[in-house]
Parts: sequence; structure tokens; C-alpha cells
Amino acid sequence: MPLPLLPRLTLAASLLLGSASAALAQTTTPNRFITDSLDSYIQRGMRQWQVPGLAVVVVKDGKVVVQKGYGVREVGKPAPVDANTLFMIASNTKLFTGTALAKLDGEKNINLDEKVTKYLPNYRLYDSLASQMVTVRDLMSHHFGFKTFQGDFTFFKSNLERKEIVRRMRLMKPGGQFRRDYGYSNSGFVAAGEVIPAATGGTTWEAYVQQNLLQPLGMTSTYAASAGFAQRPNIAHAYSNTFGPLAEVAFDNWDNMAPAANMVSNVTDLAKWLQFQLDSGRYQGKQVVPWPALRKTRDANTIITSRKSTIYPLHFITYGLGVEAADYNGKQIFWHTGGASGQVSNVCFVPEAGLGIAVLTNNDNQSFFELLRYQLLDSYLGVPYVDRSAQGLRRKQQAEATQTDPTKELAARVSKKNKLALPLKAYVGEYENALFGRISVSQKGKQLLVTMPNHPGLTATLDYMDGQEFRATYSDLVFGVMPAKFIVDGGKVKTVELRVNDYVEFDPYVFSKL
Repeated sequence: MPLPLLPRLTLAASLLLGSASAALAQTTTPNRFITDSLDSYIQRGMRQWQVPGLAVVVVKDGKVVVQKGYGVREVGKPAPVDANTLFMIASNTKLFTGTALAKLDGEKNINLDEKVTKYLPNYRLYDSLASQMVTVRDLMSHHFGFKTFQGDFTFFKSNLERKEIVRRMRLMKPGGQFRRDYGYSNSGFVAAGEVIPAATGGTTWEAYVQQNLLQPLGMTSTYAASAGFAQRPNIAHAYSNTFGPLAEVAFDNWDNMAPAANMVSNVTDLAKWLQFQLDSGRYQGKQVVPWPALRKTRDANTIITSRKSTIYPLHFITYGLGVEAADYNGKQIFWHTGGASGQVSNVCFVPEAGLGIAVLTNNDNQSFFELLRYQLLDSYLGVPYVDRSAQGLRRKQQAEATQTDPTKELAARVSKKNKLALPLKAYVGEYENALFGRISVSQKGKQLLVTMPNHPGLTATLDYMDGQEFRATYSDLVFGVMPAKFIVDGGKVKTVELRVNDYVEFDPYVFSKL
């Protein structure tokens, strides 16, 4: 799952095609940052940002100029990260989905601008007019008016199947307007993935991506399924220090949301993906995806921002079909980030410069995976040197100096051992939220325990703080340590409001007591 990526302009097709081809014809000259500074820069950044392991690949003018690993796969063990170490690439999956659907569009098997209901007749959104208008392109362009990550607490690490996720999208009330307000939506890509079997007579998203992209590109170590990741050899373990010292976290299983965030890869394979992107859909001389189809993934469907950055040499960011685009010191760049529990990544390519970059890391609470990309872009695109990692650390430290640690604040409130006005048994029972479904609250000694049938194994332990608020500590660290607030009326418990880590979803859920 991506970190917060927090989005209608048309790209000049002939310019992009010419740029990609011309760039590959250039002679690569040595890059001094790569040859003189890259290793020390990465090693220092990993220490400063507490990144146990990192892998990076740089492609320039059709050739791989860097492809290596740094650090360790698992804290406390010597096995190093190398170019074949597997990481979850999370939302970098989205461009594979967008490319698959663009290929189907190019082959006239679907129409990106056709209504979704042509392929998924029962598809509905909360708003009836949006239900009638929503197209396949909309599914991948974050056009719903949802808030970023809306619905993900319901779907993330749940046992809900894809068809059920798609069905529940009708229960998600948007906070913004359809096709006007940008909000990053994972469920939209799940729905887009369901268009593939509907349009191909039953070929699953996984099978289509495998047959049409991974096999032709020789990406033999890239997998469309995350189930079983822990049993594969040469994997990067997952870590986070969001809620305390650096600690290992459980691997995600995104199989139910696969078209949005499920893929596993390494920099050896991602070099091939970058070469394919930089050569206008060709790989080793063979046209894997026709250029007109691949170009559609880059066309700007959504404006994310049209304001000049105060930090980087860019003025706009748009979103296509699973990829973002911007200007960067006069060049058009394309990229996406990916955020899985304990692992964050970035894949970026600049056709005009024949440049491709991928960075994979295994701590989800750091910005170095992005800052390294910017540093590499600077070094190749003529930006005067600024230490991007040091710059990012200063911003982080300045922000932390003005903030208090919310986890410590919650612990301090628990430590006061205030007396609860109602007995704990008054809170026990079944609760329901229309989108999420049911949860159960039971008493466990002097605590309450929340269980969630749609999220097997996930619990939240509630410790009383004050008023009607408890501290909720989730059994899966990625969901966080958050306040939980009950509403009591006439001595009876009516509702409970649960929050999770912003990485999962920003807004709280209100559950009514049954």
C-alpha cells in the first residue's frame, strides 16, 4: 500500500516517442555522483534514517549502470541485501494494472472510456449519477471524490474477496466531488482488476499480468501474489519505527487487493521493467506493448497539484493509469511509490533522458527511499548539488521539535489509572459499521478486547484513559496505537469510534452497539 501520495492534460505523443528513442541512442558518460559518491551516500543515509536494507538500480541509455544491494535482509543477521533480494513493491503494482488495461484497450477488448457497468453490470457507487458515469479510466485515476485511503481499514489485511470489496464501494460516501476532488483510492484499482476477467472470458488479473508483461520481459523473480512471501528465499524482512524503536512487522497479504498493491520483485527484474518503459514498450528489440497503448498510461487524467514546489524543481504533478508525472528541471518524469507494512519503494523513469531508477527499502517510516531518487535525478538532470538526505533530515527534525509523541501522551493518560464511571461489562457486546461490518468487544481482566471477524487474527486491546476514551493497541503494529472513544447516553453505551495508523486510513470509523 502506497504511503500518503500522499491529479486533464494530454502529453505530446510524438515528442515522447522521439525522446525515448533518441535517448537510447546516446552514449552514456560516467556520472560522478554514481562513480564517486553513491556508496557512501547510501550507507550514511541508511544509518541516519534507520534503514536495515536497500536495493537500487539505475538504467541509463538502455544499459544498467547500477544494480546492487546495501545492508542486511534481517536485523541481527549477516545475510546481505543483493540485487536479487525480494521486496514487496506495493503500489508500484498499479502501473502493471494500468498497462494491462491499456493493452486491452489498444487491442479493442475494452474501451478505457466505456462505462464500468458494461463490464461489471452490478457496479455501483454511493452517488447514483457517479454510478452511471464512472468509466474504466476513472477507476484508475482517483476520480471518486473519496478521501485518500478511504475504505482501506475495511479492506486491508481482511478476508474480503475482490468482488466483495468492489461491492462495498457503493457504501463509501465521498467527501468530495466525482472527477473534481483528488483522493488516492486503492479500491478503484481492485475494481479495475476485475474488468480483466470480465473482458477476457475469465483470465484473472494475475494470469494476464504474468502472461502479457512478466513473461515477455523475463521478469522471472517477480510475483503477482504476496501469499507465501515469507517462505521465499532471499527476502527482505519488514520493519517500522512508527510507534517506538525499530521493530519487525508482519508481512502484508494483499492478495484480495492484488491489482492495487500485491506484487513482489527485485531490482534485477525492475531493471527490465525500466528498460521496457524507456524503449517505448519494447524489450530486447521486441514490442511487448504497442507504444500507443503504453502512452495512454502516462496521459494525465488527474491534476494532483499545479503549484510550484518550494523544494524541488517541479511545477505540477498529474496522475495517469497507475503512474504520476511531473516536470523536473525541464524534463518530464514519471514515477510511483509503494508502501507495504515495513517496506517502501520508488520506481521512476525519465524517457527524455533515457534514465530509470528503482529504490527498494525495508523500513516504512523514513523518506530516504524518496530522497535517494531525487538525488539521482539531480545528478543526471543537471540540478546543482544539494544533499537531499540532509535536507530531508532537517525538515524531519524541525517537525519533530514542534510535535509531541502521541504514543507517549496516550501512555501517560493510561498511567493515571482514572476510575471508569461505568463497569467494563457495559461496553461488552457486538458493534457494527455499515462499510466495515461487525466487531466484538469483550472483557479481558481490566481491559477490553476488540476482535474483528473480517480481519482474522487482528485484535485491539483497550486500556482506559479518561472520560469515555481508551487507548487501542492493535495486535498488528502497522495499525498503530490510537485513541478509541465511546459515546454513552443515559448510562448506555451507544457507539465506539476506532482509529488506525494514517498509513492504513486517515478517518475514524464509528461502530454502533447492537
